[in-house]
Amino acid sequence: MLLEQFLQFFTFSHIMLIVYVLNALIAFGLIFFDDKSPTATMAWIMILFMVPVLGLFLYLILSQNIARQQIFKMTEDEKHGLGTLLDWQKEAVKDEIPDDSEELLSRWREMISMNLDYADALLTGNESVDMVFDGKEMFDRLCRDIENARYTIKICYYIVRDDFVGRRLIELLTQKAREGVKVRLLVDALGSRSIGNRALREFRKAGGQCAYFFKPLIRHMYFRINYRNHRKLAIIDNDIGYIGGFNIAKEYLGYKRKFGYWRDTQLVIRGNAVASLNERFYQDWRYASGEDLHLIDQSMKYAFKARSGDIPIQIISCGPESEKEEVKMAFMKMITGAKKNIFIQTPYLVPDTPMIESLVMAARSGIDIRIMIPSIPDHPFVYRTTLYNAGRLIKEGVKFYIYDNGFLHAKTMTVDGELCTAGSTNFDIRSFKLNFESNAFIYDEEVTSRMNEQFLKDMEHCRPYTQKDRDEISVYEKAAESISRLLTEIL
Repeated sequence: MLLEQFLQFFTFSHIMLIVYVLNALIAFGLIFFDDKSPTATMAWIMILFMVPVLGLFLYLILSQNIARQQIFKMTEDEKHGLGTLLDWQKEAVKDEIPDDSEELLSRWREMISMNLDYADALLTGNESVDMVFDGKEMFDRLCRDIENARYTIKICYYIVRDDFVGRRLIELLTQKAREGVKVRLLVDALGSRSIGNRALREFRKAGGQCAYFFKPLIRHMYFRINYRNHRKLAIIDNDIGYIGGFNIAKEYLGYKRKFGYWRDTQLVIRGNAVASLNERFYQDWRYASGEDLHLIDQSMKYAFKARSGDIPIQIISCGPESEKEEVKMAFMKMITGAKKNIFIQTPYLVPDTPMIESLVMAARSGIDIRIMIPSIPDHPFVYRTTLYNAGRLIKEGVKFYIYDNGFLHAKTMTVDGELCTAGSTNFDIRSFKLNFESNAFIYDEEVTSRMNEQFLKDMEHCRPYTQKDRDEISVYEKAAESISRLLTEIL
């Protein structure tokens, strides 16, 4: 009845006029009052006027400014505690790491200082860093560490699927909660939407706690769909820390026919970097759950050890709550600091102009840059843009390799056999600006050597992607790439 009355007064033409006026007002606001990049602004204006109704809907759900909401608030006491540690380390870097030495830390002194100042990333000493490249091995190891847990288990994943892999994890966490272990499970509301109250009923009865990041008020109505907690973290007994690219679902163990073997990278760390992972987890947990926790007490008191090895690591996180793009800045510092080689693995190559220019500058300086991408697209628009960007960089001397042994999901970079990084951050604008991400940056030749060895092994399952391949692409493929690249900043 209400709809009929509405349509009596408003024809389709009236409705479209209202939509166009709203779109024009939004476009005006984007130009004069928003701080989006020119490319993103033009992409949104194009969408608003080419597909006005859909464009208006997409803008309303995809273009919120999370930075203005200050979702990760710290108390004055917490700010003071973290600030004191950072100030102490900044002075220690100046006093204890000479800038005229050939030692590894001296060579990367500027990057360490930048990350301390720009990303609040403490430099920690660590006992060991293990790398796991196979999904089944990673999941088996995580389950063993959970089974051996005695005090606390903290899990944060973008995807925990309601399949046999996700159910196995929840069953194990339920068992540990019954044993009296403090278990917290944090998942992204969109990525883990298949895990509902029914799947978690026994877990909660056993005393386990679960929180959804950006949980919608009404199920399946995701008005913050563009902002995802993409981190993959696990902290066991404040002693073992996991960070990498694996999620908890059958495809990550190679059980999905579409993708086949799943090639990814997970770091398992023992040492003071676990305190940094703790802090990151508790900030996310406090926001998502509403639980009142003191960050310094929780992250440092129980995880920081006076003696914890000599592998230097900085944990860097980024997200739309900050406009600084901390992980991207660290990536760029690695690239511009390279003297010999850069090896990159990424499922998506959708970087912004400054990142492209950093790679071009390094390639034109004679640096051996090798970038490995998958052969199987899981997001067609993104994959087309990846190939387009590969074509741009091939012309500048960057070598590309397409992984043919399944799906490549690893997010890693190594420089000069000295410095490496792995985590959840893809080489794309979404990870730099829109997703909540975390990466470990490791200043160690032995650890970096192991990552390089795996890269070279993976090359055995790759085919080169060259200018000849680019010259042979069809008109349809060129058109698809051209359309996809226009949406680069909002993919």
